Amino acid sequence: MNENYELHQVVKNSDKSRFELEIDGYIAFIDYKQKDQLIKLIHTEVPEELGGRGVAATLVEKTLVYLENNNFTLYPYCPYVYAYIKKHPDWKRIVDTTFPKYGEL
Repeated sequence: MNENYELHQVVKNSDKSRFELEIDGYIAFIDYKQKDQLIKLIHTEVPEELGGRGVAATLVEKTLVYLENNNFTLYPYCPYVYAYIKKHPDWKRIVDTTFPKYGEL
């Protein structure tokens, strides 16, 4: 995680069904769908103004920490989240074993 964003908190915005991370007045987010304790991460978006600063990776990591701390499992449908977990395989521990590509992580 980028240490510049260590103090920034990810927020679960239930009204918009997304996890949000505010940096310098801009909001990066991951859209999700939820059923009970299963979260499907659908799409990650970072404003152009924050591009190339490690915001997306920080957002994903902070979201995964939130999910783990709140006893969720996930389906990483978002290609960025999927690639992040593949690159950091320790996070496979919170991927639901029924995720269709679980064996490829």
